Amino acid sequence: MYQQMIFVNLATNDVDASKKFFTELGYTINPQFSGDDCACVVISDTIVTMLLSKERYADFTKKEIADSTRTSEVLICLSAESREKVDELVEKAVAAGGRANDDVQDHGYMYGRSFDDLDGHSWEVVWMDPAAVQS
Repeated sequence: MYQQMIFVNLATNDVDASKKFFTELGYTINPQFSGDDCACVVISDTIVTMLLSKERYADFTKKEIADSTRTSEVLICLSAESREKVDELVEKAVAAGGRANDDVQDHGYMYGRSFDDLDGHSWEVVWMDPAAVQS
């Protein structure tokens, strides 16, 4: 069966700093689709983030590029396999220079936290109890 993929394209101020940030979170860079003006970050087999210099990003849109430190252009949410993995990823992001957001969500069956990357893009990390999802 075909597995649809998602490619999240984000503008970045510093491609090299962003590469370092995401590799410190445990993700890999696909060099085949990376260069001086972009980085292909492999999050999973079906999720890829393309980090594009603002100049390169502008090649794909006629719209003004959002200043993600001041405005929200997208909320990216990643699943985690446990509460501990949620905390682990957010802590790695902070250690790599990101900023944790204070909005911990703990509903018992669902636990989530979020962080902003170096460019201010918001990333949510959420664990859901599989038993709660089945009911």
